[in-house]
Amino acid sequence: MTPGASDGLVVDAEVRRGSFTLTVSLAAASGQVLGLLGPNGSGKSTLLAAVAGLTPVSSGSITLAGQVMDDADAGTFVEASRRPVGFVFQNYRLFPHLTVAENVAFSPRAQRKPDQLSGGQAQRVALARALAGQPALLLLDEPLSALDAGTRLDVQAELKRHLAEFTGPCVLVTHDPLEALVLADQLIVLEAGRIVQQGTPEQIARQPATDYVAKLVGLNLYTGDAKGSQVALTAGGNFVTASQGLHGEVLVAVRPSAIVVSNQHPQSSSARNTWPAKITGLTLLADRVRLDLEGQPPALVDITPAAVADLSLSPGSQVWLSVKATELEVYTRADSQPA
Repeated sequence: MTPGASDGLVVDAEVRRGSFTLTVSLAAASGQVLGLLGPNGSGKSTLLAAVAGLTPVSSGSITLAGQVMDDADAGTFVEASRRPVGFVFQNYRLFPHLTVAENVAFSPRAQRKPDQLSGGQAQRVALARALAGQPALLLLDEPLSALDAGTRLDVQAELKRHLAEFTGPCVLVTHDPLEALVLADQLIVLEAGRIVQQGTPEQIARQPATDYVAKLVGLNLYTGDAKGSQVALTAGGNFVTASQGLHGEVLVAVRPSAIVVSNQHPQSSSARNTWPAKITGLTLLADRVRLDLEGQPPALVDITPAAVADLSLSPGSQVWLSVKATELEVYTRADSQPA
């Protein structure tokens, strides 16, 4: 359990909705921002609904600030309207018939109506309304997703200041890994109703535990069997790594920018890992080009547009890939979880 979580939020419960079952055990201490990541259908909204009191747990319990909010075995259930929880929804859900001040006051009066507000202004009003009742817990459901890129950065900085001043725990749902890195103290990743990884943003960004997390943070992720510095990859091929003491099943993460593309077999002795591959796709991503490559193993590689031209690359091109042993992050699934 997280230190201080007895004064914060503790969820140890199962929630069933039709054929879907969410099973989680988590804690968020006072003053801590807990980020929730996961694909659509992973259980993020179900978890928020249970904590907010919109959906009862099927088994287990939820406590907040030392008070039981929901306990299936004891038959305890505190209605949503009686829970000290502030909730900022994805679309803000401001009442269109009320003024800005009336929307803020609704939580325990600016004369404009919500349809007269910009996205950034609406987000600020929704946050003010959530905080107006002095809640013990703040729930944020994709609070910045409806904003344009310019407004999003400004409101993100403002939201970070508000969260730093909020004394209770906060649960933040987001699909944006950068938003999670900037705002969250701890991250939990949900997939198919289960927690698949948890830890600090830095740890999860460096050592993803699943393909979903790897794609989210922009890394290639491979599984394999390690024997000292040698790793036989499940996807085919082998890696020589800088790690010496690992044996058995491991994960290997590598940045797309760490892989070098060549038209000929690399002659450099520093590239311990080389293999042939075929380009199956090219995608322009801002100032770089993402190559999708079929090989053993397959890979995503980032290079400059100038390199694409210099190497005359196109779909179907046969190339050589190389990566230094020191660029490979090798770890076990247990390593990717907090101690």
